[in-house]
Amino acid sequence: MNLKYLSLEQRGSIFIITLRNGEDNRLNGLICREIIAALDHIRETLGTGSEGAVIVQGNNAKFFTNGIDLEEAAEDPNVSADAFYPMLHAVLDFPFPTIALITGHTFGGGCPFSLAFDYRIMNSERGFFCMVAVDFGLHFPGIGALPKAKLRPMVAQKVLLEGRKYTGKEALEDGVVHAIAPPDKMLDVALVYANRFKTKAKADVYGLLRGDLVREAIDSLQKVSYVHNPRKTKTQPARSKL
Repeated sequence: MNLKYLSLEQRGSIFIITLRNGEDNRLNGLICREIIAALDHIRETLGTGSEGAVIVQGNNAKFFTNGIDLEEAAEDPNVSADAFYPMLHAVLDFPFPTIALITGHTFGGGCPFSLAFDYRIMNSERGFFCMVAVDFGLHFPGIGALPKAKLRPMVAQKVLLEGRKYTGKEALEDGVVHAIAPPDKMLDVALVYANRFKTKAKADVYGLLRGDLVREAIDSLQKVSYVHNPRKTKTQPARSKL
């Protein structure tokens, strides 16, 4: 594949996607579209009724992703609906187990991105997980659907309404992530998860069953994604940057 902001590695039936959009891996429109394309490629390569899994990781131990590119969003108010929300939907709709390797800081839109995955493994030594919407005045319809689907109610409240800044240890204690590991061991742990669960896709119902668990989130993302609901008019770009 011809990818600018990602690298894609195959190890048997396990694929590893590495985010490569600078140091902080902002989720701009281009990288979101490349993630969708990579997932489509993996789906086609593995085929129906096959075992398989995908791991998505950051390219350094400082950041997994610093969230949506707010400057781009200010210039083009349509970019999230054109790329970010469809990308979240693509992860939730993927018919194989998915693992987010949270290599470092994960802020803003990086949090729902991480929560879209089936399993999350976080750096035990550095990095925070913090959904900053409440402090930055950010909202879109259904923003709480993924925290609600993936986390206990009191934890979802901490994440969304308090903007709790989690360390790896705290995230593990509250069930935000499934495991923590030092940077040099994180991929090994992710591969253990991938190998343990890759056969669960062979009966070709994995994605359908996940869909039942996260139906509210999927429906919410479809409603705000232009790929599912084409707009009739183009929204004018904002006049000033955030």
